[in-house]
Amino acid sequence: MSDFLSSVPALVSAALVVANIAIVVCALIVLPGGRRPQTAMAWLLLILAIPFLGFLLFLLFGRTSVGRKRRAQQAEVNAAIMAAAHLEDIEDHERRLELPPLVQSFARLNRQLGVLPLSFGNTVELIEDYQGGIEAMAREVAAAHDYVHVQFYISAWDEMTAPFFDELVRAVERGVDVRFLFDHIGSRGIPVYQDMLAKLEGTGIQWAPMLPIKPLKGEVRRPDLRNHRKILVVDGRVAFSGSQNLIEPHYDKPKNQKLGRAWVELMARVEGPVVQELNVVFATDWFTETGQSLQHLVAEVPPAPSERPGALTGVGVQVVPSGPGFATENNLRLFNAMLYSAERRLSLTSPYFVPDDSLLYAVTTAAQRGVEVELFVGATADQFMVAHAQRSYYEALLRAGVRIWLYPEPYVLHAKHFSVDDTVAVIGSSNMDMRSFALNYEVVMMMTGAEVVARLAEVQDHYRALSTELTLDAWVRRSRKDTYLDNLMRLTATLQ
Repeated sequence: MSDFLSSVPALVSAALVVANIAIVVCALIVLPGGRRPQTAMAWLLLILAIPFLGFLLFLLFGRTSVGRKRRAQQAEVNAAIMAAAHLEDIEDHERRLELPPLVQSFARLNRQLGVLPLSFGNTVELIEDYQGGIEAMAREVAAAHDYVHVQFYISAWDEMTAPFFDELVRAVERGVDVRFLFDHIGSRGIPVYQDMLAKLEGTGIQWAPMLPIKPLKGEVRRPDLRNHRKILVVDGRVAFSGSQNLIEPHYDKPKNQKLGRAWVELMARVEGPVVQELNVVFATDWFTETGQSLQHLVAEVPPAPSERPGALTGVGVQVVPSGPGFATENNLRLFNAMLYSAERRLSLTSPYFVPDDSLLYAVTTAAQRGVEVELFVGATADQFMVAHAQRSYYEALLRAGVRIWLYPEPYVLHAKHFSVDDTVAVIGSSNMDMRSFALNYEVVMMMTGAEVVARLAEVQDHYRALSTELTLDAWVRRSRKDTYLDNLMRLTATLQ
């Protein structure tokens, strides 16, 4: 017996060595399949460095799929809702053929990937004012007669958003159907989250968290997959979408309030056929989370836009949904196609600019072939790892000729949009990072026409007037510690 006991440590060591080798061999076989080489390499390096912990992390975070059940469910509801919406009725082929050939090709690409068509006759208003955006949405809810659809990644019933939620409650009391979706992870980290749930329970608002983890009901997936969309639809008449979450601008965190750290956003208020497309996106997510079909609502044709002072009219708009539920990375494919089409000017705004190789090449190639390329990012960021990963790309961008503008501290520039020449623009929820391309459900609107690009240029001019330009000379003089952190966090970029 003593001989056996004395041999136990050796047996355990041998078993650990065999298990270590087995994990590494499995990783070499499994990881390359269906993943970008850079993502597979990042996971492989992690597993080689710390096999058992790396393997456990891979089991938790290595798969981007939402699961067969949810994907099949989404495919089913997508087909049913698309059929009910009769979206071919809002597609104006003659107007589309008047567009530049490249823009026509973008529209075809989006229709192929995201199904929704390019529609015309829309009105667009861009809203830079944070509180003004919430107030504008509250006014529309106050005028609702039939239904209100609310979908925001982060939602909080706080001092600033209380008037909006109060209008939702009043809408329910007068017989309006109010449906509310919020991301289960995005909202949970907000201090007033439990308070919001308690308040919702006392109303007639129909609500559901998005992408919840429910092991007993077969809802098991990578825990940090997120629904990052921001959509409000009222009566199928008017809609809002963009970068802003449904929360006060300091995110209800005392530290942010003390520092004066507020989020800077851009929302778009739209009327016209595009409202139906945003409603379709909401309806698919609502059915996936609740099992309730809204086909009868998405089938309704939106009324003609109202006349509003200052609103851009006759804008072509196409809604592009993306996320793990799609087989392709719709937003990344559109962004790359548009960036390569630029002839004179590219203006990019993204709080989290952590590109994959294809997007980095598209941006730097544009600058190297003489296109004026500018990138607006925040001088400060709210996420440590992402901020340092982003900064690891600055030198390559600057050497290629990209002008980088740092929005001043303590503000967080959270708006997400870009424009190409004077032809086309994109506004929505999607960052230019690998998380938004592969892990988040996103929604953006591609808008065509010189007027909407000019209006967006006014927003970009405002950013530029407040920002400080980052120069290559200044950047290469940063500390070795910062350089080390930037490079280290870059290795984690494909895993974030």
